[in-house]
Amino acid sequence: MPRVYMVLAVALLFVVESTGCAEQQSGTAIATPAAISVSEADWPWWRGFQRNGIAPDGQSPPTTWSKDENVIWKAPIPGRGHSSPTVVGDRVFITTADEEQQTQSVICFDRETGNQLWKTDVHTGGLTDKGNKKSTQASSTVACDGERLFINFLNNDAVYTTALTIDGKKLWQKKVTDYVVHQGYGSSPAIYGSVVIVSADNKGGGAIAAFDRESGELVWKHKRPSEPNYASPIILNVAGKDQVIFTGCDLVSSYDPLTGKQNWEVEGATTECVTSTPTDGNLVFSSGGYPKNHISAIRGDGSGEIAWENKTRVYVPSMLVIDGHLYAVSDKGIVYCWKSDSGEELWKKRIGGPFTSTPVLAGGRLYATTEDATTYVVTVSPEGLENVSKNQLGDETYATPAICGNRIYMRVVETVDGERREMLYCLGE
Repeated sequence: MPRVYMVLAVALLFVVESTGCAEQQSGTAIATPAAISVSEADWPWWRGFQRNGIAPDGQSPPTTWSKDENVIWKAPIPGRGHSSPTVVGDRVFITTADEEQQTQSVICFDRETGNQLWKTDVHTGGLTDKGNKKSTQASSTVACDGERLFINFLNNDAVYTTALTIDGKKLWQKKVTDYVVHQGYGSSPAIYGSVVIVSADNKGGGAIAAFDRESGELVWKHKRPSEPNYASPIILNVAGKDQVIFTGCDLVSSYDPLTGKQNWEVEGATTECVTSTPTDGNLVFSSGGYPKNHISAIRGDGSGEIAWENKTRVYVPSMLVIDGHLYAVSDKGIVYCWKSDSGEELWKKRIGGPFTSTPVLAGGRLYATTEDATTYVVTVSPEGLENVSKNQLGDETYATPAICGNRIYMRVVETVDGERREMLYCLGE
């Protein structure tokens, strides 16, 4: 991974016919898109620059804060959402929904001052039953390629992907699939080369698909089983090549990001998954919580081999791989460490909880935020866990923070005069 800029310029592509139930035309020419240009100082999509929840080396975010300490700025977020902040260049993007106004929107803030620069209503009307209490009408995180924003919303009983300019102008909007709500919807887009990859598993029969970033033209699409599932597609370099890894519906599936050709698929997941899969370069790690608790380690070479499996419940917070070790913060607040190759449990320790937000590693420290907006900062290693600090900010959060440029961008709920208000904080020393 480049140290300063990741620039992916993809030449003219020809879409080839995929296997299985992919819906596409072979030989369709896709125009060359503008390059993806984002910096290591950015957090451009779900799980950050490296797509693994780990901030690049050299980051030194604060380890202590409060509403009065190490706050660079804070800004109100109208409405409600559980999406994470996306940080690119001099801007911060976040989604929200206003149930009274019946809008689903993207908001842009100035990265240095917190001033709101613009707000675009992506959908007006058509808000659908949001599902359980951990779900909102704006739970998907924006992906940004440096010039465009991509976002998924569940609206009018279907999932749509919308592209905006960096200044909030709508470019295109495409329907991914009809959607039957079970627990809710929160899958986030993934950018790779010329495409943006999206998913929407549900009981009515879902889909995973790729659209051309510039035109919105469908590049490839696979139908999915008629099962509820909430995971986001994630792009990982496994077994020597880039793969889209997608878990859930009792499957772990791998696709070529540009063509949609299925690399392999195995029964290595449970039905309902939420977490985004990490890798150690050889294995991919699936975790789920319904109808069974499980963590599975599947070889990414297409052999179909499950290297190891256990019955630990890590349902919502995504896991991290650090130097050959798999770390997880369970929903109930237990931190685990396993050897990634063998699954040997080295230790576990309770820190608090419950957790919905995914932990982020930055500056050699793990930042894990509970549902009551308490962030535990700890160091983890194969030898154990050491507490660094415990910080309270607000009253509630389900959103994962973004950590980049030595700052933490955190979405929290504050109760002011008995009213629920959402805030975006920028924390730094």
